[in-house]
Amino acid sequence: MTDVQDSLITVLALNPAVDISYEIPQLIEYQKVCASNTWHHPGGNGINVTRALAMLSVPVHCCSVTGGESGEMLLRLLGDGIGEQYTWFHIHGETRVNTTLLQKNPPGQYEITSNGPNVPPDVLERISSCFVESAGGGIAVLTGQLPSGVPDSLYRDLAERVSGQGGNVVVDAHGPELKYALEAAPCLVRLNQYVLEMYMKRRLEDLQQVADAARMIQQRGINFLCVSLGQDGAILADADDTWHCEAPKVHKQSTVGCGDALVAGLIAELRRGGSPEEMLRFGVICGSATASKPGTGLFERDEVDAASLDLKISSLGI
Repeated sequence: MTDVQDSLITVLALNPAVDISYEIPQLIEYQKVCASNTWHHPGGNGINVTRALAMLSVPVHCCSVTGGESGEMLLRLLGDGIGEQYTWFHIHGETRVNTTLLQKNPPGQYEITSNGPNVPPDVLERISSCFVESAGGGIAVLTGQLPSGVPDSLYRDLAERVSGQGGNVVVDAHGPELKYALEAAPCLVRLNQYVLEMYMKRRLEDLQQVADAARMIQQRGINFLCVSLGQDGAILADADDTWHCEAPKVHKQSTVGCGDALVAGLIAELRRGGSPEEMLRFGVICGSATASKPGTGLFERDEVDAASLDLKISSLGI
């Protein structure tokens, strides 16, 4: 891993979205349900990571696509929330619209993700070049599900291009995109437990098994491998050890965006030159603060700057 302190962060957001969240009393089959609250947020993994980094005052450049009336709505919702460094590529079709239902009784969360528009090969080449050139020798973030028509190997190919010019790559993906991306040995990889289980093709029954699986992947040349565990916090493996950080107790309202906020926290501390324990602690703080927000809202800066959050971090010796 090359020196990343004070680096510009570049994020690829190929599949942005408008996120609409409804708080409802209860879903009733074949009956209309009136929402008690409705929220609209700019979304998609790449956009969320960019928003979170901007909230943390980390210099970030986002390369993304937008299309149609929903794309115009996305830009209005973003406002100046991702700073001044971004590049938008306009394509035909409509930017996807995602829906989250937050049920009060019994408590539950339901998510519907729509398909985004196809990204034409010429636009894909232009946005890929924008991403690689902006990344330079800094930190490049590849996150989220790829839109239809884009090769599953794209993250691997871009990771190799960025690494070849001295940059450091962060990957947060699943499915075929993850499989290919791991071949490029990124600097930092974030998975949740479910994605890790799908990759390992088996259930992981306890923290020991999760940590063993994380270590196995980390040893493929990855500097840091983080697995988020929801209310059980997260683990982080590097070449020397594996750490577990407990999550603070919060009033959970929605889990959408928590993983993206955790990634932003990890990157922000990595960029500051923080230790693995400091990276993990700050990532968990950002993710947990996001879980306390309704809809798809992210943490507030003052919440994650609170020095009083003294979370327990344990060495697992794995």
